[in-house]
Amino acid sequence: MFRRPNFYTSYAQETQVFPTWTKKIIALVSLVVLFLMPFNLPVINQIPIISFLGDPGWMRPMSTAFIFAIAALGLNILIGLAGQISLGHAFFMGVGAYAGAVVGGQGTANVLGWGFPIWVWLPAAGVVAAAVGLIVAPVAVRLRGLYLAIVTLGLVFIGIHMSNTSWGRRIAGDPGLGRDFPNYDIRIWREEEPLVSLSTASQWLWFDVSAAQKRFLFLAALMILFMVLAKNIARSRTGRALQAIRDRDIAAEVMGVHEFKYKLIAFGISSFFAGVAGALWASLAGKLPAEQFSLFLSIEFIAILLIGGIGTVTGVMMGTFFVELSPKFVEEFTRWLSQRQDEAGVVGIFADLLLSTGPGDFGPISIATQTPGWPLNVFDWNIVLYGVLIIVFLIFEPLGLYGIWVKFRNYWKRWPFSY
Repeated sequence: MFRRPNFYTSYAQETQVFPTWTKKIIALVSLVVLFLMPFNLPVINQIPIISFLGDPGWMRPMSTAFIFAIAALGLNILIGLAGQISLGHAFFMGVGAYAGAVVGGQGTANVLGWGFPIWVWLPAAGVVAAAVGLIVAPVAVRLRGLYLAIVTLGLVFIGIHMSNTSWGRRIAGDPGLGRDFPNYDIRIWREEEPLVSLSTASQWLWFDVSAAQKRFLFLAALMILFMVLAKNIARSRTGRALQAIRDRDIAAEVMGVHEFKYKLIAFGISSFFAGVAGALWASLAGKLPAEQFSLFLSIEFIAILLIGGIGTVTGVMMGTFFVELSPKFVEEFTRWLSQRQDEAGVVGIFADLLLSTGPGDFGPISIATQTPGWPLNVFDWNIVLYGVLIIVFLIFEPLGLYGIWVKFRNYWKRWPFSY
């Protein structure tokens, strides 16, 4: 209704993906901007608004954010909808990555590889990860809270250890080096020339498109597909059952919700999302050792959910792009300050106080090549930033960035009569 966007007259109307025309228009505009971004558009008065995110230096972090958004959406189904705490998401990403490598990679004397096309190895990565998740789930779903978190945490160390065994090296490659992963080229079967090459530059219509731009568009399309899938799972009977278990599991089971069954489903779906994301991430990297699928990666996804907002697709997306792009913003800001450290004025003084170029400086951020201990380098400060933000959002805004947006939106909805 007019000026009553949250007033619904039916359940079907309330559970629409975009229940208001404002959300429909914003989604359409965002979609157009997203796919124009790698071509340095849109530009207003010759000033890039957000199109700088499509520059070559930003293309890789944006592509990684698309992949991590898929994995975070899967973890949100397990934690945000079902209420099951998991620290083993990195393990399932690793399972998907190496399942995709075996099915789609090229075999050598040291590693396995069957050389199937992407439309085979990418779904296979998700299916294998989901199967492993269903194997682990019967034990995990009988635990709650901290005990469940510890069990899933153990999976990460088990996965890294297995990759270092003689059998694991046939799949994961040499420790510390990894193996080659299949690229995103689209083939009908195993022909030499791909139907659509995403690893080389080519000409589309009247303009040239680089390999990075192709990967950007491909991963953006996959992210949108999994966003729609995650949103519809939350709207479905399964999603409502998972939310009932999350809110009060005993009451949900009394009402007829099969707790064990739906927890298994949550683990399977979450593992499928993680497996697909792991295969995409490994393929984007080209060569990735098993040690990358570590505890820190799992903590990074927890940070995404807590900072963005647990239980909502919008919050997951906000958290993903904030967590994945903030290191690049910090790096660019640090580089900008280092270029003005010798200037006079407030900026130069601020840069001199903040940055450390050697043993004689006392700035908290080191830009020197060797930085053992204090001061910390940019990478270490990003890790500190994750921890601080998790604490701040848990204490002051449990709904994360999405909660801040909701408060801002509600305040201005009926302005000046916001009460």
